[in-house]
Amino acid sequence: MKMDLSFVPESLQAFFREHSRIALALSGGCDSAYLLYAASVCGAELGAYYVDSQFQPAFELADARALAQEAGQRLRVLKLDVLADARVKSNPADRCYHCKQLIFGEILKAARADGFTAVMDGTNASDDVSDRPGMRALAQMHVSSPLRECGIGKDQVRELSRQAGLFTWNKPSYACLATRIPAGREIEGGMLKKIEHAEARLVELGFSGMRVRVSERGARLEVRESQMLRVLEKRKEIIAALEADFAEITLDLRPREEK
Repeated sequence: MKMDLSFVPESLQAFFREHSRIALALSGGCDSAYLLYAASVCGAELGAYYVDSQFQPAFELADARALAQEAGQRLRVLKLDVLADARVKSNPADRCYHCKQLIFGEILKAARADGFTAVMDGTNASDDVSDRPGMRALAQMHVSSPLRECGIGKDQVRELSRQAGLFTWNKPSYACLATRIPAGREIEGGMLKKIEHAEARLVELGFSGMRVRVSERGARLEVRESQMLRVLEKRKEIIAALEADFAEITLDLRPREEK
């Protein structure tokens, strides 16, 4: 990690001059990782918070810890049982709204106890916020999104991160594990563990950005265009890795968008 102000756009520098003391919801992904870096380089007094729930795989917490250590920042890990909330567990179409309320409610409570009155997240200018229930929750809770506010999109975040030497610069975008379960189907902790295990095994087989979606009879795999042929080449290994947890394993022939 190269602590160099030249890797932070002037608009973002101006944001941190105005918000010199701020808390960050650090997910371990590319966007919030870059915000952690930018805030650190700009000399902002930063509080970094990670909410550890059933919806996040273990590698995200590991990445968040590594990022905070590299940036010389303290990371507070907040444990949260999201499935204790019936609105989240029942998995309605607007589940993300209720989940964001829980997660950022925990962050806001911890941040205020630590003396922070402002909180930011990593939403960038490329994210479509027009029809995302979670974004509605963030707006209601007055969470700032400096990347979006400064007009910094995903491609620019990745390039600036690459220049700054962040290991997350090319990390695939990762939605929470709950997104693998169809809306309306109750979310069970055991199923989330199966999904996490399956996707981890697929990474071991050389895949990146692959999704294991829960279907009526088993699992449906979604893969990038560039890795579609590899699925056929690794078919037996994939079956061996997943068949203990999923009775039926199918492939969606529509490729996932590369992000």
